[in-house]
Order: sequence, then structure tokens, then C-alpha cells
Amino acid sequence: MGYQRGQVASNWIFIGRRMTRLSHLTSRNFLIALHDLLATTAALFAAFYVRFEGGDDFFDRLPLLFQILPYFLAFSVVVFFVLNLTTTKWRFISLPDALNIIRAATVLTVGLLVLDYIFVAPNVRGAFFLGKVTIILYWFLEIAFLSALRMTYRYFRYTRVRRHARTGEAAPTLLIGRAADAEVLLRGIESGAIKRIWPVGVLSPSFADRGQFIRNLPVLGGIDDVEDVIADFAKRNKPIARLVMTPSAFEPEAHPESVLMRARKLGVIVNRMPSLESGDTPRLTAVAVEDLLLRPSEAIDYARLEALISGKAVIVTGGGGSIGSEICERVVAFGAARLLIVENSEPALYAITERLAARGAAAEIEGRIADIRDRERIMRLMAEFKPDIVFHAAALKHVPILERDWSEGVKTNIFGSINVADAAHSAGAEAMVMISTDKAIEPVSMLGLTKRFAEMYCQALDRDLAAASGGGRPKMRLISVRFGNVLASNGSVVPKFKAQIEAGGPVTVTHPDMVRYFMTIREACDLVITAATHALGAQRPDVSVYVLNMGQPVKIVDLAERMIRLSGLQPGYDIEIVFTGMRPGERLYEILFASEEPTREIGIAGIMAAQPNEPPMQTLRKWISALEQAVAREDRATIRTILKDAVPEFGSTAA
Repeated sequence: MGYQRGQVASNWIFIGRRMTRLSHLTSRNFLIALHDLLATTAALFAAFYVRFEGGDDFFDRLPLLFQILPYFLAFSVVVFFVLNLTTTKWRFISLPDALNIIRAATVLTVGLLVLDYIFVAPNVRGAFFLGKVTIILYWFLEIAFLSALRMTYRYFRYTRVRRHARTGEAAPTLLIGRAADAEVLLRGIESGAIKRIWPVGVLSPSFADRGQFIRNLPVLGGIDDVEDVIADFAKRNKPIARLVMTPSAFEPEAHPESVLMRARKLGVIVNRMPSLESGDTPRLTAVAVEDLLLRPSEAIDYARLEALISGKAVIVTGGGGSIGSEICERVVAFGAARLLIVENSEPALYAITERLAARGAAAEIEGRIADIRDRERIMRLMAEFKPDIVFHAAALKHVPILERDWSEGVKTNIFGSINVADAAHSAGAEAMVMISTDKAIEPVSMLGLTKRFAEMYCQALDRDLAAASGGGRPKMRLISVRFGNVLASNGSVVPKFKAQIEAGGPVTVTHPDMVRYFMTIREACDLVITAATHALGAQRPDVSVYVLNMGQPVKIVDLAERMIRLSGLQPGYDIEIVFTGMRPGERLYEILFASEEPTREIGIAGIMAAQPNEPPMQTLRKWISALEQAVAREDRATIRTILKDAVPEFGSTAA
């Protein structure tokens, strides 16, 4: 019965989609349908005329042909609509559309075959009415007649866009990257999405592309040939004004730094095109140093994320920060119905709400000033909003500052997280996702220590809710997601180095052997949401702490030197690098898993599960009560003792 109900439901969904498509038809679609009917009629009559050479046989068959024609045309209308010929824009006709034309012609040809061999010939004429030759001729003519005007219109639009692109302010441009990436960019130019550049050639890192043409554009050589190619165009009075680097140009083997250095020396503007996998439109942006740090990003299942977020009510705490604001943008992009942004900084809250409003988000977006330390306000806000999912990104995260002001870190990162978790549970949320840090692994700093304690509270509450469900699906999941440094986030090293270089130096690095993991804000946030989809799967996984795969660590001094060179300067000559010594709470090497922390694969690229120790809630309550008293007294020694008892591995990997 369940299977039958599922089949009925899926059938209704299919019918509903067809009805929706019908309701969206415009006068343009009816003109396309009329064209296709005329093309089909012409193909059928032309096939008859050619087959019977316009003789007596042709005119003898016309009366029956006219009787059959209305029914055949009615059938063809259905075929064209089902195969999307009626609803496809001719301006963007491509190979899939050509295949649909072939499919439609084939279905109609089979229809004629059935008509001739089963219905008409034996019962009416006693002999075949159409004949095999007529049917074969019809198949070729139908494809030709359906395609001719479409291809003519497509060519007309293509030439007009190229003509406009070549005139005016269009800059002669070299494309850097593999053929597949260049082809995407060329399509963007042809469609008008990318303006004011005129591509004159491609430089590809792939030997297979050399000497080939991509949409009538020549591959002029490899990436190392950039100087020779630019010089050659300059000799011909066609100076290259711009380079556009596609995603494949940023792969390590393509040596992107070398391209940027050469372009700076030659005075050529350099842009990049974002990867289409990121969900961005094919537009050109400035090249940033962050682009050179990117490892190959994990493949994100965006349909999975949309299935989790679409139609949901979402709260993001710390929604004005680097991570929080990106999560806000992503949940809106994935179809959240309502979004509440909780932020204690008025300028940050204003900035994110204005940014989302400028993008024309369909979700109902509300921003509220609130501090997660204020338990009553957080409880009240969540009770009023009734979220489905809570993303908890609010935190104090600057390591040296928290080493000085321990109690503030405890108030925000521990008590604030407890307030958010309890409020989400009380409001009936399906899940709370806490943004944690790799510094919570065998912590040596107050940031890592307070985040690890907050993780333990979420673990304990998650376990208690699972136990209360009696083996069934718990009412709520609480998970923590750990990751390392995020490129270009507030307070991160990349903006700091940029500012120091612009000021003429020196660039300050704490230690020559300091290394860190980096990833982009977009990828980190998408993987955070992906972890939530795993936690809320049909079968409750025995996982409440997730760790993102950060790739290979980057040496900070190498990063500083790279940024100086990309600015057209020389490290140690134009800009000095000064080592200032390690700061309190820092260590040389970040780690992704503790030495005694079991890990396991969860079947999702880019994410692993950690299984750290889980103290019972009763024990945690005692520590929390003692912390409240110690914080009230500003008793740093007692705070340290309590947290050391709670997290015995504290300080175990101090550099």
C-alpha cells in the first residue's frame, strides 16, 4: 500500500508540474508551436511530393492525407510540448535542444510507421499508403524544417552579440585556462552576461588543447607563452589589455603566481572567473591572494542542501560576522522561508540585512539586536520565532584577547552557547549547529578551551534527547562543526597582511615555522550545512561533532612572501618581514583530530566525524555552576581549574 501511495503521489507531482508549465505558456510559445506545426506539415507534404515526384500517385493520395493530417498535427503538438520544443528559447538553442528535435522527429516518424503499417494500409487501401521511402524522407525533412529557423535565429543573435562585444569599450583579452573553462566564459560573452571584453586567444595548461579552436577562438600556446603572445599582438598594433584567469588557471601546476607577476610587469589587467560549481554567475572579478591558496574544493551536493533548508525557518546567531553572514546568504539561496539574524553589533546587523535586501531575497528576513549572554532575551526571541534550524556562529574568537580576558570568553563561548542550545530546544527546533574550531582539539588557548566545553554541552544534551526518544527519532539534534582559518574573515591574517603591505611594511609574522589550515568562507558554510543534513538523516547517526577537511596546511611566512610578490614588490628588499614571536595561546601547528579521539568516515566528501569524550550532563551541570561563581568573582585560577577538570587534554600539545 505504501508503495502504491508513493506512486500515486509521484504521478500527481508529475501532473502538477505539467499543469504549471501549461499555465506559464506565453504568446511566444504559441508562435513557436505554430511554427513547428507548419514545419511538420511542410515536411510531410514535401516527403510525399519527392517520393511520388508530383505525379498522379501524389494527387491520388492527397484526399486521405488531408483526412489524416489534423490528427497527426494534434499528436505532434503533444510531442513537441513533452520534449520541450515549445518552451525552449531559440536564442540559447544548443546540443540538448538539437537532440530533442531529433527525438521529436523520431517519435513522429514512428507514429507514421504505426499509422501506415497497422491502421491505414490494411483497412483502407489494401496497400501501404506512405511507404518506407516516404517515411524515411519525412524523418530527414522534419529535422531540417524544425531546425532551420531555430539555427538561423541563433546565428543572428550570436553574430549581433559578438558585433556589440567587439565595438565600444571591449578590451582585447587573453583567456588563461583549459578549453572547458574557456568555453564557459565564451558562452557568457555570447549571451551578453559578460561584457566589455573581446577574447583574441586562449593559453591553456593542457597539451591536448594546443593548436585547437574553441568556439572559433584559437589556443595560442601554453601559460608560459603569455609574454611572447602579448608581445606578438603588440607588434601587430593589437595590444592585449586584459587577462582572464579561469578556475583551472589557479591549479598549482598552472603556476598562477607566475602569471600574475608577469601580468603586473607588462601592465596588463588581470581578472578571474569564478567556478560555476560555487553557484556564482559567470562574471569577472578581481584576482585576490585568496585565489592562490585554494585547494581543489569538495563537490557540494546543492540539491541535498536545498532539501534541508527549503521552506524552513532559520535562526543565525552572530549573523553579522564573517561566517554568520555567509550562512545567512546561503540559507536564503537554498530557499529558507524565514530568517532571523541575531547580532549584538548594530553596524554588522545593518550591513547583512541591507546586503540580503539588495539581492531581492524571497525569504522573510528579520534582524534583531541581542546578546547571546542574555538568556531571557534569547529564550524569548526563539520562542516567538519558532525556528526549524539554528546556526550558532556567535562567539569571541581572537586568541590573544581571550588569553587576557578569560571570563569574557567563558560568558560568551560557554554560557552564551548553553543559552542558544537551551533556547533552541525549548522552541522546538529540529537542529542546532554550533560553529566550532580546530583549536578545540587538545586546546592550548581559552578560545579552544571554551569552544570544547560548549561542544561537550551540545554532545550531552544531544545524547540525553536521543535517550529520551527510546531509540526512535529524537526531537532535536545538536551538532558541532570544527574547521580552521577562513580566508578573508574578520581578523584573519590575509586582510592584516594586505594592510601592512599597503602601508609600506613591515609584514609581521609570529614565527617562521607557523602553519595554518585555510578554506574559503563559501566552502566552509556549505560543508557546515552538509554536516547538518547528515545529522538529520533518516537514521540517527551516532555523531555530534563533525570536522571539515581543510586540505594541506599553509606556512604563514610563505603566505606573506607570496602576497608581497603579488603586490609587485620583493620580500626583504621592498617590504621587510619581521618575526614578532608567538602570542599567548598560540601553537605552531593546528591539528584536526586529538590523539585519543576516534574518527570515522561518514560517506560525505570533505567531512569526517570525531568522537571525543562525552561527560554526562549531571557532571557538566556541576562544572557550569562552579564556573558561574568563579566568573562572578573574576577568579581566574578557579576558572582554569574547573576547565582543566572538564577538558583534561588542555595544554597537551602546546608548542
